Amino acid sequence: MKVLFVDTVHPLLWEGLTKNGYKCVEGYDLTKEQIQQIIPDFHGIIIRSRFKIDSTFLDACNNLKFIARSGSGLENIDVQYAEQKGITCFNAAEGNAQAVAEHALGMLLSLFNNLNKADTEVRRGIWKREENRGHEISGKTIGIIGYGNNGSSFAKVLKGFDCTVLAYDKYLESFNTNWAEQVELEVIFQKSDILSLHIPLSQETTYLFNDDYLEKFKKPIYLVNTSRGKCVDTKTILKGLKNKKIYGACLDVFDFEKSSFEKIEKSETLEDLIKSDKVILSPHIAGWTFESYEKLSKILLSKILLNH
Repeated sequence: MKVLFVDTVHPLLWEGLTKNGYKCVEGYDLTKEQIQQIIPDFHGIIIRSRFKIDSTFLDACNNLKFIARSGSGLENIDVQYAEQKGITCFNAAEGNAQAVAEHALGMLLSLFNNLNKADTEVRRGIWKREENRGHEISGKTIGIIGYGNNGSSFAKVLKGFDCTVLAYDKYLESFNTNWAEQVELEVIFQKSDILSLHIPLSQETTYLFNDDYLEKFKKPIYLVNTSRGKCVDTKTILKGLKNKKIYGACLDVFDFEKSSFEKIEKSETLEDLIKSDKVILSPHIAGWTFESYEKLSKILLSKILLNH
């Protein structure tokens, strides 16, 4: 079987496929149009987020058996159409779940303890103790929406913080875990001090967190988003910070990112976020550790070999 790599991934995947008789081919520098011309010769494609695999692209995939995405989501692939054509779609959500969980926790601890602000001040010779007095996670109620690999991993790392963890997932009947209490969405709205989103991007979740959604929370909240930028309306965050419905936000993803995540569009909204000391920002790296990079390839390799 011939497999086309259109994005770079950990070399373990290439090596493992080659060892098992697959012929691997680089397509890192090819445009989508060039790839579309040669894709009929391939049985598999390895991608991260470089471009969308839409119905037009899939119509050219005469011999394709699988699409493997090195990452957690599949929103850049028309999965339904692919499956209609007999093409299996894999992701590797298990591979970066721990990385996402630790990153979300790190952002929250930095926000609660003013670490970014305090570090900058000390480096400039400014010594402010009272102004940088922090908050504890202990005693808080954390609401998690989406309890798949990432949501459950975040709940697990919170276990030692003496906090209450509530979780809601529309698509899971039961969690079978000791890390969070499964509740209805109304309980999340009523009790949460902190809200953490761990949901895929879909038509249903696009701008899920908007003005109306925020109004449903009975208390002001801290928001953590390590899922997808377009799940949250950034303007709602800015309004919430202003009217104190949101105390602070930890954002690894943004609604004005490029679809391939490699850069961000400059905007007035982004500038307002940057100016706020109630916000912790990172460039879509929550799942991007050295360890997860290898795990993603290991998981994809096992799934491909198991099914093809």
